[in-house]
Amino acid sequence: MDIEARTITRVTVRLIPFLIVCYFIAYLDRVNVGFAALQMNKALGLSASAFGFGAGIFFIAYFFFEVPSNLLLEKFGARRWIARIMFTWGILAGAMAYIPDIARFTGLSPAHVFYGLRILLGVAEAGFFPGIIFLLTLWFPAAYRARVVGYFMAAIPLSTVIGGPISGALLSMDGRGGLAGWQWVYLIEALPALVLSFGVLFYLTDKPADATWLAKDERDWLVARQAQEREHREAVRTFSVKEALFNPRVLAVALIYFGANATNYGLSFFLPQIVKSFGLTNLQTGFVTSLPYIVGVVSMIYWGRHSDRKLERKWHVAIALLVAAGGIAAAAGLDNPVQKMIALSIAGFGIFGCLPVIWTLPAAFLSGAAAAGGIAAVNSLGNLAGFFGPYAMGWIKDSTGGFGAGLLCLSGAGLVGVAAVLLLHHDTSLEASCSLPDSGVAGREKVARQS
Repeated sequence: MDIEARTITRVTVRLIPFLIVCYFIAYLDRVNVGFAALQMNKALGLSASAFGFGAGIFFIAYFFFEVPSNLLLEKFGARRWIARIMFTWGILAGAMAYIPDIARFTGLSPAHVFYGLRILLGVAEAGFFPGIIFLLTLWFPAAYRARVVGYFMAAIPLSTVIGGPISGALLSMDGRGGLAGWQWVYLIEALPALVLSFGVLFYLTDKPADATWLAKDERDWLVARQAQEREHREAVRTFSVKEALFNPRVLAVALIYFGANATNYGLSFFLPQIVKSFGLTNLQTGFVTSLPYIVGVVSMIYWGRHSDRKLERKWHVAIALLVAAGGIAAAAGLDNPVQKMIALSIAGFGIFGCLPVIWTLPAAFLSGAAAAGGIAAVNSLGNLAGFFGPYAMGWIKDSTGGFGAGLLCLSGAGLVGVAAVLLLHHDTSLEASCSLPDSGVAGREKVARQS
């Protein structure tokens, strides 16, 4: 095995499984509100629009604190900052179980406590996902990033594939220990974040130069390869943090991510309620809800690897988003539960297949602190869809009495993402150049001749 294959394999085995577990817990704590809602909405007196507002307001706080958090991560190092993020979100995710008690103590309504805790959870978790994406850009050359991000982001659908049935089962603990089932969902699923926060401190390494777990030749190769890629990017254009935040290409990628996230979160927060309306038990709802996410796990890994192999980004994002929009639109017009779930599973392929490829777009032209700020800007702006998608779904549900029109709204957001990616200028020559054995000026001249 040559040094490149040996190094990439060792880095992948060392980092990716652990980061998948961390993001699995993060995403589960973010979206388990959808399962808790099966009991919580009635207990707290929440309408569909009030629930959608509370579920989505997480992302408003996330928006304001995302970029500052990621810049602090770049300053203090991923290991310490990610550990801090996980510990604080674990505390707040568990506090969701005590909404009625906090309401009685403060004199606030349960709905307002729900909103407040979701805001604080957004503040606590801000910076986690873009921080991991930034960390991966430090460890993996460009030619490997779509597949690696796909492996990591497979934690999103996995959190529902595994967490859905678990959340459904925890709802059956209703009444045990004086707590409702929805309270057990929050309490038990918050504990792993607290434990893993200490694991992050002792396990993660901030940058390749500090990786004592790599052989010296592997470490030297990775440091040199990443320096070469940074030289290629900066030879074209060096961006300051401020320029990255307002760069039109960064904003265009944020719009693409907005469209993808609108389909993702709008569906994620309400899918348990849609499935429950089929007349299923809570446990059955958990298993059936996981079906689109099983397809999503496959699509994330397959589509990301396919994009890397072809070294093509735009059409991989556009086709996946088009499949997502079409599947959701088809589900809106179907009443048969089996047909509706087939359509939503097709949508799941597109929703999750596009996500890892999207994250190759800003990393292709940003580096250093500008990459940290630019990636955070894409994530924070794109995640505003996490507010608008669920809130629109809830408002439309209250207005129409059904989910069909809301699903069409989500489909439209996906089409906006398709239009944005087709208009985006994305040059893969830098990625191609980093895959060449040549380096420096000679390598760039070879790329220029091939282009």
